[in-house]
Amino acid sequence: MSSPKKPDTSPGMAFERPIQEFESQLSELEELAQTTELDISEELVAVRKKIALAIQVTYADLSAWNQVNVARQPERPVASDYIAHLFDDFVELHGDKMYGDDAAIVTGLATLQGRRFLLVGHRKGRTTKERLETNFGCAHPEGYRKALRKMRLAEKMGLPIVTFINTPGAYPGIGAEERGQATAIAENILEMFRIKTPILTIVIGEGGSGGALGIGIGDRVLMMQYSYYSVISPEGCAAILWKDGARTPEAAEALQLTAPTLIKLGIVDGIVPEPAGGAHRDREQTMKNMARAITDHLDELAQIPADELLAARREKFRRIGSLENRFPILTPSESF
Repeated sequence: MSSPKKPDTSPGMAFERPIQEFESQLSELEELAQTTELDISEELVAVRKKIALAIQVTYADLSAWNQVNVARQPERPVASDYIAHLFDDFVELHGDKMYGDDAAIVTGLATLQGRRFLLVGHRKGRTTKERLETNFGCAHPEGYRKALRKMRLAEKMGLPIVTFINTPGAYPGIGAEERGQATAIAENILEMFRIKTPILTIVIGEGGSGGALGIGIGDRVLMMQYSYYSVISPEGCAAILWKDGARTPEAAEALQLTAPTLIKLGIVDGIVPEPAGGAHRDREQTMKNMARAITDHLDELAQIPADELLAARREKFRRIGSLENRFPILTPSESF
């Protein structure tokens, strides 16, 4: 297991304070062990056990709001981390051939354990400069048009598609609206039902609103264990319903945005497990878990004929939130 990260002192992760205190003790002991000849191996073992127990207890029953904060944890792996450490090679593809190249959406050809596919993902960035350049993962319409253009390319090449969702929502600025933000997202949703190649969608952090749905239609929709997927952010929900930011944790519970709940509701199909204490604590294990999820699902989807794949994709989303027998299941020629 990777060495524990330095304690995160952000207000959102205050529930981790008991863990952080033990991690601080461990850092001090490790520094002492390196700078002196004292044998403190027993003390190190004892503190590591305390950390493991504190993580187990703390994460045993996280509230929805605390899970949202884990999904937003600054050290949590983002798309660029998976690209750098998981894929054997990656060739980035740029631009929407209409307006520009939106840095908040990354697209490219990737290989994982011999499997070639197209990757489409929200890109948040790691440094402050990168986060500003990518609008913290909030894509413009040209980002969604770029994504759709590359997905159509994957269809022509006979390649499956993997999408990484990690956004609080699409960029809401005036320029984005003037360039057709809502239309771009709507067209992506419609066209992803028509693309005749397997699509695997994974929420790796935040899954917010239409910004997530713009690359979120797939044959399999997975969520990482401590990600969230919701029609709106908890803060936005609290502001609209109660005009009171203090009720944000209450809004998070009401939105039912966690992976186990969404599995029960039939909105997502599976959960990618995270290491104890979240993906930010053990990147190596996180990468292994992600690799297994991608390869397993791509192998399963590759066995399904294209026509059956499209019919099942449409049926899957028609059933979400519907009453029994409310919508007939149409054949590919009858729908859309």
